[in-house]
Formats: sequence, C-alpha cells, structure tokens
Amino acid sequence: LFCAYAIFRAWNPDMFVSAHKALDVTMGATNTVVLITSSLTMALAIRNVQLNNNRGAIINLLLTFMFAGTFLVIKYFEYEHKFHCGHLPGSFYSPLADPSCYAIQGDNPHVFFSIYFMMTGLHGIHVLAGMVLIGWLILRTSKGHFTSKYYTPVEMVGLFWHLVDLVWIFLFPLLYLI
Repeated sequence: LFCAYAIFRAWNPDMFVSAHKALDVTMGATNTVVLITSSLTMALAIRNVQLNNNRGAIINLLLTFMFAGTFLVIKYFEYEHKFHCGHLPGSFYSPLADPSCYAIQGDNPHVFFSIYFMMTGLHGIHVLAGMVLIGWLILRTSKGHFTSKYYTPVEMVGLFWHLVDLVWIFLFPLLYLI
C-alpha cells in the first residue's frame, strides 16, 4: 500500500495535494497524540508486570484499551464526514456541493480516497485486533497469570501495539500533511 501511494502520488501530484486538503488535520493530529499516549501506557503496563504490580498493569492496559477505542471513534467521525461528502473510493466517489465539503481539484480523486480508505481501514482493523489482544491481557493479568518471571505475552502484544502505532506515525504525515 505504501508503494501504491508513492506510485499514484508521483502520477497525480496536484490531485493528491488537493485531495489531502479534504482530510481533517486536527482529527488526524489528535489521533496521533492518542496513539503515542497509548504506546506509553502499554510500555508502562509491561513495566508494571515486570515489577509484579498487577494493579498498575491492569490500569495501564485499560488506559491503552481506552485510547485505542478513542482512536476508532475519532476515525469513525472522519469516515462519516467522507461518506457525507461523497469522498469515497473508486466508483463510489460522488462529491457533493455541500459548503462543509472541500471541492477537490484534479482528475481521479477517487484514487486518493481508495488509498486513504485502504490504508486507514487496514490500520483500523489492526487497532481492533490490538484491542482484542489487550482485552485478553487484561483478563489474564487480572487472574494473575503474568509475573516478573513470565510476561512474554504482555511484551509480544506490546510489540504488536507499538508496530500499530508506528504505522500510524507514517500514515499521518503521508495522508494528512504532505
């Protein structure tokens, strides 16, 4: 998907610049802060398990779960606005003349929105998978399954979560800022 973004942006630079202006940078930036904060709480949860502090680990896992949910709620509102404006992928693209919708210049803006929805949608699926895994960690941590001697699942889910956050760190500037 990153290669597709690079190729189609090289072929349609003016349209990509125009289409990206239809995205809400404030919402994207808020989601960036939310995910970076969730990485911190995940790292703190791992550290708490390493120190045999299950209560602290559960609190930080719950915070991470909450931040993930917040990310998805913000993304829902972004998607809702795109649907309202008709800024959709492929043949579903049908822009409205609504004053709240940005008028995109250039040919084939549906290409930008196809890439936007594929990249952010796949990322959202990974956030949802992370929430399932974090929920599983909360359950197991509450039952005392992890200690300073065994916390590998917590660390592995933490690595997955940091990867999900890292992907967003690339998506945000590519889609919203450049």
